[in-house]
Amino acid sequence: MTSAADWSSQRLGYQFVDEQLLELALTHRSAGGPHNERLEFLGDAVLGMAIARSLYDQKPDAREGALSRYRSRLVRKETLAEVARELDLGAQLRMGAGEHRSGGHQLSAVLADALEALLGAVLLDGGLAAAEDVIGRLFAPRLQALPAEADLVDAKTALQEYLQARGLPPPAYDLVDATGAAHARTFHSCCRIADLELETTGIGTSRRLAEQAAAAAALEQIGGA
Repeated sequence: MTSAADWSSQRLGYQFVDEQLLELALTHRSAGGPHNERLEFLGDAVLGMAIARSLYDQKPDAREGALSRYRSRLVRKETLAEVARELDLGAQLRMGAGEHRSGGHQLSAVLADALEALLGAVLLDGGLAAAEDVIGRLFAPRLQALPAEADLVDAKTALQEYLQARGLPPPAYDLVDATGAAHARTFHSCCRIADLELETTGIGTSRRLAEQAAAAAALEQIGGA
């Protein structure tokens, strides 16, 4: 058994029959030759389906819109990167030397894509039931920790709904700055509400999170939180 296969068995909880699929899933395009992007396509599809099925079973009273928001929270790149880091997936990636030296194996986008590729590889190697089993184990803590439906609306959505209810146009978001190393960026975004002459700022580890923080600050100032 290769070191990658041993890692998969211990951390992913799945033992590959065809270890070449595992090797392919762990190969970034910067390494040259066959890489994991096609497997990523498969993994994205099976992940969305498996999470949707889990939510359907675990949230029998949730409406369609809430189910969609729950699913988006679980399959977004930030969540996938968190799961990948918990698995120490970055240490298993095969990348070009330059990409690795620049910290590519720590980038959230790279880790999220590689996790999807792994799930695609499991699907091809063991079938749908095996892929669903792996996904169920990896995402179980997050599925159990989902908020109540009433608490699900995020700050950007809540702010837009607040403004719409008062006949006001939606806010505008702009990226102000992005600082730090490539694998540890900090984003600064602003939220502008022209009709209220209001501008707030937010900071986050992604542009989306920075915009959410700016929207939350706006809600607090206008009393909509």
